[in-house]
Amino acid sequence: MAMRNAIVVIVSACLIAGGTQASSKRRTAQDKKEEAKGVKSQTTAPAALNAGEDPAYKIGPQDVLKIDVWKEEQLTRTVPVRPDGKITLPLLNDVQAVGLTPMELAGIISDQLKKYISDPQVTVSVAEINSRRVYVTGEVTKAGAYALLPHMTILQALSSSGGFTQFARVKNIYVLRTENGKQVKMPFNYKEAVSGKNPEQNIELLPGDVIVVP
Repeated sequence: MAMRNAIVVIVSACLIAGGTQASSKRRTAQDKKEEAKGVKSQTTAPAALNAGEDPAYKIGPQDVLKIDVWKEEQLTRTVPVRPDGKITLPLLNDVQAVGLTPMELAGIISDQLKKYISDPQVTVSVAEINSRRVYVTGEVTKAGAYALLPHMTILQALSSSGGFTQFARVKNIYVLRTENGKQVKMPFNYKEAVSGKNPEQNIELLPGDVIVVP
């Protein structure tokens, strides 16, 4: 009898231990699943945030816009902004775009489409920014037009131009800017700027500025 009781106790202990281990494995698997879900959400969220555009951006000539009309593939398309500031869309013909934000333009297109479509859902995004450019010319290895990024300075623009040639007079660089219909020349000494002297000369650039490296 004593031996039988001992066997029962041992079997019960084994069953309890096995159940505890199985439960622990289930919890571990569930924890790993939750961790994986958390990691996935953490890695995908920043991408969604980075994909957003500046809501205050004003559309300019030669920009390229992507017009999405939900469930209307024939109206969804990518269109350039003409020099006159307009885009051409089916049903609507010419629509003024320059000077508007993408959201404002989407609202105008949506309102005009209501004559033809019930409750149109329109999204406008800027596929290419071609209206905001600065130009670097002279003794640089990659002279040309460059997209004007927010708060871009002279030094930042020069860093995009591939460096100076051996003949560059980096102390005599200047920026040409049109103000009130007149061209203004603003000197820039590269050596002083990189050494921290006269930091005020490293100004923020405006659309159309020309950096000349003599």
